[in-house]
Amino acid sequence: MELIGYLISILIGISLGLIGSGGSILTVPLLVYFFHVSPLLATTYSLAIVGLSSIAGVISKLKQKLVDFKTIFIFGIPSIIGVFSSRKFLLPAIPEQIYNGPNILLTKSHFIMLFFATLMLASALSMILGKNKKKQENVLPFYGFSLMLLGFCEGSLTGIVGAGGGFLIIPALVIIAKLPMKRAIATSLVIISIKSLVGFSGDLMHTFIDWSFLSKIILLATIGIVTGNYLNKKIEGTKLKKGFGYFVLVMSLIIIVEQFFFSNLIK
Repeated sequence: MELIGYLISILIGISLGLIGSGGSILTVPLLVYFFHVSPLLATTYSLAIVGLSSIAGVISKLKQKLVDFKTIFIFGIPSIIGVFSSRKFLLPAIPEQIYNGPNILLTKSHFIMLFFATLMLASALSMILGKNKKKQENVLPFYGFSLMLLGFCEGSLTGIVGAGGGFLIIPALVIIAKLPMKRAIATSLVIISIKSLVGFSGDLMHTFIDWSFLSKIILLATIGIVTGNYLNKKIEGTKLKKGFGYFVLVMSLIIIVEQFFFSNLIK
């Protein structure tokens, strides 16, 4: 199982390089189901893996001049504040046992995984059902307070589950900010890298880190992201949108089924 887990670690990077997201969608389930890391610790490791492996992708996107720096400032900074706040204050406030009824025992671990899957499902539907705008490349980007508010909300939500948040950032940048898909992917990758590392740094003070294990996953994910960057140049941005949506949809349904039927959620 661990060998398969290490192979999937490469897919984490490929996903980040190819579609600017999906790394955390793979990382948290990977750590929980293949390496038997607790969901809470997996969220911490996920931030480090996604944040550090993304750096290679960020360098490539900067060279291609695809990054929208104004969007990083307006959307990214509130997102960073949101993820730090939720990791520092909101996550520790969630009790270990949330609900204990006749047939259901909802623990903090169950909540994190189900909340994660719900965010993924909502994002997937928005990408699949959203209309592809053929003239998106010629539309002027939108910068406003709503984008700033979205950034804070996205950071707060994804901070709980240790996700980079690309599965929410990309739809926001494409639909709300009106960025072309490939520019949204590049900008998302920069935001993901910065805010993931900020979130991880906040966890360092109260979490034991297995650096030997973590460094292996980061190295494999970095190899994957270099591969994903190469593939990204070969595929049209409009085709990436729905393909990414279906990918997120499948992953969310797998987590939901596992939590309800193969965990101790239902007594």
